[in-house]
Amino acid sequence: MLVLAAAPIGQPKDASPRLREVLAAADVIAAEDTRRLRRLAADLEIVIGGRVVSYYDANESARAAELLEALREGRTVVVITDAGMPGVSDPGYRLTRLAVEAGLPVTALPGPSAVTTALAVSGLPSDRFCFEGFPPRKQGERARRLAALAAEERTMVFFEAPHRLHATLEAMAEAFGAQRPAAVCRELTKTYEEVRRGGLGELAEWAAGEVRGEITLVVAGRTAGEAAPGIEELVEEVARRESAGVPRKQAITEVARSAGVPKRDLYNAVHATPSP
Repeated sequence: MLVLAAAPIGQPKDASPRLREVLAAADVIAAEDTRRLRRLAADLEIVIGGRVVSYYDANESARAAELLEALREGRTVVVITDAGMPGVSDPGYRLTRLAVEAGLPVTALPGPSAVTTALAVSGLPSDRFCFEGFPPRKQGERARRLAALAAEERTMVFFEAPHRLHATLEAMAEAFGAQRPAAVCRELTKTYEEVRRGGLGELAEWAAGEVRGEITLVVAGRTAGEAAPGIEELVEEVARRESAGVPRKQAITEVARSAGVPKRDLYNAVHATPSP
């Protein structure tokens, strides 16, 4: 059986008794960081008797075949990442897919998740939400991804590296509006846990200083009463995408869809605007 085991996101005490049992009894443990697994085992006061192998982004595809063979042989294989649930912006998806396709049993050991923890403490609506993972690193790709989410009504959850937080918050303020409510959740459950709440513009100013630690961003969705982007702003967005290499027809289609406006109206506005 393949077991996807959720690891504590900060406090080892958050580990369940079942996690202790599974780690101690597993035949094979595929760990994102074997050293962190050893530290966790020490904190939990358990002895790992099975084989431990590394399983991270760079070797995930190659290692999956080896782990699948162990599953075929009837072994219990546990996948555990540095923190949270495997497969959620962490290794685990590829092996899970292979196991499912092979008709092998897959289960999950539920536990801590930065996504739902941040959502719960953000103070933002949690009845409907979506997880968007890490925004693209490149400026143009990030702007296009966020523009496509401008009309999203669900609360959005993102991961981000601390050194990119300021640029991402600025891009979000431009795409969603500086007043859009959001929360920056830093070092969740750890000693220096911090949750900053406010408008995206305000949070971007705060993040201009040094920010450290694991970051989860929660951003409110667009409300029914929130003004839609003006047609002039949409024309400018089409121009930005064209400058980034997106064909005009495709740019118009994407911007119109994300803003919830008729494509014909945006098409007419774009062609009525004199070229610079």
